[in-house]
Amino acid sequence: MTVAEEIIRNRKSVYPRFFTDQPVSDSDIWQLLEAANWAPTHRMTEPWRFIVLQGEKKDALGDVLASAYKEQVGASGFSERKFQSKKQKAVQSSAVLAIILQRDPEERLPEWEELAALSAAVQNLWIMASSLGLGGYWSSPKAITGRHEFFSLPEGQTCYGLFYLGHHNMPEVPRERSSIQSKVQWWK
Repeated sequence: MTVAEEIIRNRKSVYPRFFTDQPVSDSDIWQLLEAANWAPTHRMTEPWRFIVLQGEKKDALGDVLASAYKEQVGASGFSERKFQSKKQKAVQSSAVLAIILQRDPEERLPEWEELAALSAAVQNLWIMASSLGLGGYWSSPKAITGRHEFFSLPEGQTCYGLFYLGHHNMPEVPRERSSIQSKVQWWK
């Protein structure tokens, strides 16, 4: 197995409850973002943008997510455990990266192609995180996706989720995938 294949196979979602208190260095975050920047992009639109939240800004995001949950479910559906969980995901993370799509102003290609490029950028970031021993996962909370006022995004930009990031102590869990042969048709 090649190094690349091993890293790809070992990439996994690591949730904030497994994050340690060890901060992720700014240089490691820059390395993740640089990897994201090399994703494939049709017409070289490079539609990915990121906002890195740390410290008080990251904690404020947790408060926004918790408050939005409380508003969405109302008093009858409210769970204190879920409320705290929404807040704690941000607090437990060393950094939270907002995943932003910058739509090509000329709309020279369909939006789905730019979303595919954004997804490839996040995958590159995720693979690099795994190669550095970092954990993370892409979450798309309804409360923050779109054009939420928390980010004050300019016209043409949309938030497509959050990437929670941290050092972790998640135990190794065997992973399985069904055979690729069951998912491929080979026409000659």
